[in-house]
Amino acid sequence: MVAIVIGRNEGERLPRSLHSAARDSASVVYVDSGSTDASVAVAGRQGAEVVALDPAIPFSAARARNEGFRYLRDNGREAEFIQFLDGDCELINGWCRAALETFVEHRDAAVVCGLLKERFPEVSVYNRLCDMEWNAAVGEVDGSGGIFIIRRKAFEEVGGFNASMIAGEEPELCVRLRRAGWKVLRIDYPMAWHDADIGTFGQWWRRNVRNGHAYAEGYSLHGRGPTRHWAKEHRSNWIWGLALPVAATALAPPTYGFSTILLGLYSLQVWRIAYCRRKSFGDSLRDAWLYGLFVMIGKFPNMIGQSRYWFGRLRGVLRRKPCH
Repeated sequence: MVAIVIGRNEGERLPRSLHSAARDSASVVYVDSGSTDASVAVAGRQGAEVVALDPAIPFSAARARNEGFRYLRDNGREAEFIQFLDGDCELINGWCRAALETFVEHRDAAVVCGLLKERFPEVSVYNRLCDMEWNAAVGEVDGSGGIFIIRRKAFEEVGGFNASMIAGEEPELCVRLRRAGWKVLRIDYPMAWHDADIGTFGQWWRRNVRNGHAYAEGYSLHGRGPTRHWAKEHRSNWIWGLALPVAATALAPPTYGFSTILLGLYSLQVWRIAYCRRKSFGDSLRDAWLYGLFVMIGKFPNMIGQSRYWFGRLRGVLRRKPCH
């Protein structure tokens, strides 16, 4: 097995990430997306093979991962499995062994991922929300996040990541893998520590704007097909993030304000989400309500991200920002 780690200005998180990747990998490739800190030098000192992306071409996580794989292929690395890892994450000891055993048991599995845990959930409410977000169902799933092990044969068969995507490239890859007859599995095993380092509402808001962009981009590619990729999320963000508040406000004068009762639906939706979290994942009452509240607040930055994608597409210009 080989590992591909991607990052940009990861600071003290990068050495931990590279060390964990090297523990079970024959070789580690670090792909840097224009870091202005010492990331490249740190990676070199830790024995990783470094690929520094050309800044003349827009950075994206999809591009970085593809470039890392291309480097491995061009240098004759024939490993059967590839561990993809972000520079803000640290693999947990024993994870790779558990994942590789799963591949042996499931010959039709292209991707195996596990349980992701937030390193410092107590530092901020936003880190805590990330920790709850990582608590996902196990078994055969539709997609994974950016941390997973993939069967090289499957990765090559579908042509790797879609390098044109700005966000949401991992679930999109999984759509194509499942369409080709492969399975995506999440096992009940701790996979990695993630360090979101989100300390302000602004950071959380920008993260959700980006998520909205990912929903729109994924939907534009596969949302109308049989997988209905992110069709539900795309529709939900438009309804809750735009249609409902606009309708309640626009109808207020002719209905003498009665239309604003529609806004009460937000409270009901927060309750429904909190109830489902408690039932499905056993969250505390406080955490369940916190999760439900921020899911609904997140509809507004999600809608902004979606609208930016569609307006950019209409204009023939899609915004790109450096990312890892």
